Amino acid sequence: MPAPQTRRARAARRRVKRVAASGSDLTAAQWSAILDAWARCAYCGADGVALQRDCVLPISRGGRYTVDNVVPACRSCNASKCNDEVTSWMRRRRLDEPAFLLRWYEVVAALRSA
Repeated sequence: MPAPQTRRARAARRRVKRVAASGSDLTAAQWSAILDAWARCAYCGADGVALQRDCVLPISRGGRYTVDNVVPACRSCNASKCNDEVTSWMRRRRLDEPAFLLRWYEVVAALRSA
């Protein structure tokens, strides 16, 4: 049986290949604008925590790292969501799905017009 580090390394290499093949084009400036627009975890609203990039539509399901598909997420939400579909995941976690979808639409529209 391979060592866990070996499995992790292989999984990381596969993920890098998937991300590269997805056509992702999010720049550092765009990520900064997304962080400024949200200012907290897009899902649970956690403030004052480190935020990670999360694809609303996961890469494993055809998503890409683009302005339209990336939101800031706290570590807990990002790990919990994994590669789930966002609306069903939010329902299971009893998070405010309609508020998230409305805010996501507003932020994406504002970023597109900027």
